[in-house]
Amino acid sequence: MTDASILLVDDDDGLRRLLSMRLGAAGFDVQEAESAEAALASVRRERPAIVVTDLKMDGMDGMGLLENLREHYPGLPVILLTAHGTIPDAVEATQSGAYDFLTKPVDHAELIDRVRSAVAQSTGDGDQDWAEDIITASPVMTQVLDDARRVAATDSSVLIQGASGTGKEVLAQAIHNASSRCKKPFIAINCGAIPADLLESELFGHTKGSFTGATRDHTGLFQSAEGGTVFLDEIGDMPMELQVKLLRVLQERQIRPVGSARSIDVDVRVLSATHQDLNQAIADGRFREDLLYRLNVVTLHLPPLDERREDIPLLADHLLVKLTRNTRRKVLAPEALEWLVGADWPGNIRQLSNVLERCVALAPGRVIDAELVRRALGQAAHRITPLAEARDEFVRDYLVKLLKIAGGNVSQAARMAERNRTEFYKLLARHDVDPGDFKE
Repeated sequence: MTDASILLVDDDDGLRRLLSMRLGAAGFDVQEAESAEAALASVRRERPAIVVTDLKMDGMDGMGLLENLREHYPGLPVILLTAHGTIPDAVEATQSGAYDFLTKPVDHAELIDRVRSAVAQSTGDGDQDWAEDIITASPVMTQVLDDARRVAATDSSVLIQGASGTGKEVLAQAIHNASSRCKKPFIAINCGAIPADLLESELFGHTKGSFTGATRDHTGLFQSAEGGTVFLDEIGDMPMELQVKLLRVLQERQIRPVGSARSIDVDVRVLSATHQDLNQAIADGRFREDLLYRLNVVTLHLPPLDERREDIPLLADHLLVKLTRNTRRKVLAPEALEWLVGADWPGNIRQLSNVLERCVALAPGRVIDAELVRRALGQAAHRITPLAEARDEFVRDYLVKLLKIAGGNVSQAARMAERNRTEFYKLLARHDVDPGDFKE
């Protein structure tokens, strides 16, 4: 196990450097943080495979760091280092979710052994082929993949929620790849793309003569996927009458082809996805509540591309390689990439792929320039807001919010901002905010 990223947290510079050297010599990529606060900032930038942290530190201690990581990164293993006198605290920490703890002075061989074990749990023995089509450096997406890897080891039903174009089917395929069913079929069907009167036959099959045009027996997708996985995309579009039959399949593990009086046992795992709010669909009478409970034993949420902009350069490079596989390789000019990162992406990765395909088709040379990208984006074209402009916008919105709360009372608003009245008035003048607009 090498090259796995370890975040080492300790306010003792000498010990931290020593442990970093030992772990580095064992083949790990070690990042260091001198405090829990610095560690949290590091994890937000780039999620490590595991965190190794001292228990007793100034400011936020190891327990505080563990609690924060458990809340925001529940799949991230944490190993605690503790002095003999704090062993009861370490035991409490493991009961609170720490992966393990080691006492000081740290036995280096034992540390490396424990770290390797934690990394194996975190990364699935380093085998990332199961998710090779999911390109990401986003901590949010990394957490989704961690959850997906864990649920893949079970047979639980999974509901994937996300906007159109976020890659729901790609994630479903990855879950199948990581499961014990990976050698068996993965069959996907879009429930909204097939007419309601044909969907039942596609899913469960039909017998010859069961309806006009049924000239032979037809094996449905559930039988075709025997031993594998069925992925029901846009499950929210499934007609109510078919939802009842799907519920029965999930409960009894049997299907009945259209026109048949005989039930057939099936062994499949069901994954589903939707861009809809199914709870609202239940309230509107368009979706069965009991079916939702069967489908969403585990729910995974895929973020829109606008919330993972750090992935756009990686995705763009990956997509360009695919789009130019049979032609001359093309690359984005730095300014062109800036336009992509700043753009609106309501269509998410699917829209990004469309824009890049258009650019590849129209680019006269090897380099795709900024003007071509800007034209391809159309109304979605935006640049990243400069820091000074973003700061001014934040301060203005903050001032407006305070004045709304205070009903235009400058003294009260200044107290909430922990600024004196004179300084607060200067801020109001600088950002063209009139407190009189907020007086009742």
